[in-house]
Amino acid sequence: MGTRILTVEDDERIRTAVKMALEDEGWVVEEADNGEDALETFQRHPTDVVLIDIMLPGIDGFEVCRSIRRASDVPIVMVTARADTHDVVAGLEAGADDYLTKPFAPKELSARIRALLRRARTSDPGVSHLRFGDLEVVPEEGVVLRDGQEVHLTKTEFRLLVELASSPGRVFSREVLLERVWGYGYFGDGRLVDVHIRRLRTKVEHDPANPRHVVTVRGLGYKLQP
Repeated sequence: MGTRILTVEDDERIRTAVKMALEDEGWVVEEADNGEDALETFQRHPTDVVLIDIMLPGIDGFEVCRSIRRASDVPIVMVTARADTHDVVAGLEAGADDYLTKPFAPKELSARIRALLRRARTSDPGVSHLRFGDLEVVPEEGVVLRDGQEVHLTKTEFRLLVELASSPGRVFSREVLLERVWGYGYFGDGRLVDVHIRRLRTKVEHDPANPRHVVTVRGLGYKLQP
């Protein structure tokens, strides 16, 4: 079965344009024009990437994202008509891996999806086991343990942690993390990194407000404290 994309958009003109652009890439496209249908479609059909518009009738895009994220690690892109920090951060906090602002070019949409697909299908190379105090990372198995208990991370959160853990003590800039974790740089947004770091801390730190492992180096970026 080919790559399957679910696009959730209530504007028929935009939905049709997105469908045509994605089908031109050879991908199979499922459509939904509201949140309820989106969740039903997602349950019925295996999906490789989900595009969700924030403003939907009935269940809004944030809740659709949260519902899908509770059940799956599928890559999710939130689509918003506004680039303001509130919508972007709220979408990422809901569990999205990336976002796009309307209007967007078909080439940019395709590039984002290809990057997400590459990350989803590429295993993380490197050492087989890393330990940092109460935190253990097993890249080859996709496992993270805190105090011996497995911690559930999304694929993006896991790749972000593994990237930091690959060089303990090294400071990674947002630009480097965008390139290595998301797979692109020039059209990336540092907020992607900041929000995912915050989400990661809520899962791997005992006190996310005073992190012991995933540390901010002001003005430079982030590092994993050995």
